[in-house]
Amino acid sequence: MVQRIDVTGADGVRLAAWEFREAAVEPDPRPGVLLLHGLMGRAFHWTGTARWLRERHRVVALDQRGHGQSDRPPPGPDVHTSLGREAFVADAEAVVAQLGLAPVTLIGHSMGALTAWQLAARRPDLVEALVICDMRASALGAASQQEWEDWFHRWPLPFPTQDAARRWFGEDDPRVERPDPGRGAFFAEVMHEAQDGWRPVFSRRQMLTARETWVHDAHWEELAQVRCPTLVVRGLDGELGRAEAQEMVRVLPAGRYAEIPDAGHYLHYDQPTAWRAAVEPFLAEVRTTAP
Repeated sequence: MVQRIDVTGADGVRLAAWEFREAAVEPDPRPGVLLLHGLMGRAFHWTGTARWLRERHRVVALDQRGHGQSDRPPPGPDVHTSLGREAFVADAEAVVAQLGLAPVTLIGHSMGALTAWQLAARRPDLVEALVICDMRASALGAASQQEWEDWFHRWPLPFPTQDAARRWFGEDDPRVERPDPGRGAFFAEVMHEAQDGWRPVFSRRQMLTARETWVHDAHWEELAQVRCPTLVVRGLDGELGRAEAQEMVRVLPAGRYAEIPDAGHYLHYDQPTAWRAAVEPFLAEVRTTAP
């Protein structure tokens, strides 16, 4: 079963958190896990992961602000603050505190991984372990941001069907070098049926604004401040290169490394079995060594 829990985030934004349970047990005494999706993602992207995690953990996935069924910050002069790093990290901290998840294991994909390690660096008392899924620590720069803006303009919206969206993002998008079913499935899940066809549930302008607040900066200093056991996972064809991933592991005081073959950026979609095989033993080790 999946239960929605509304949480109040930074500056009063209403957030939708989703708890994946085997049964309605109150309270759940098992160790907590908070799942944080990437930019343009949603909590239900973690459904496959949550199914096996909930066998031994209390599992919560968050629709981050501007995503899924959480509120969008209102437009205005403060939008760079309301969609900035501080707000996303404060939201995750609020979920951990309000739902009593600490000491929590944070599992983040892409931008969600950055949120996770920034929270782990700032509040080590709340975080027991961390899994970083295909997120770079180095700055991406202005050219990367412009590429994203140009890419958004090329989306052939609205899509006539959800399957058409799946095909475009998985096969026809010029950024796809070869068919990528995981990518297609990822984007199909963030489309909803509007009056004129299928459109994203998020604002592309807000996604660019959120990305603008972190792509120009490197995040190595905060990474080095993470004290808890941390697993860095990359897909062989993902956005995080092997050399940078291994340097991240070196910088982390308690870093581990895992690589998943035949997987791209959406590795938990591309290779769910291999993803589980990489993450589950790490979590088991954390629990056996926890005080």
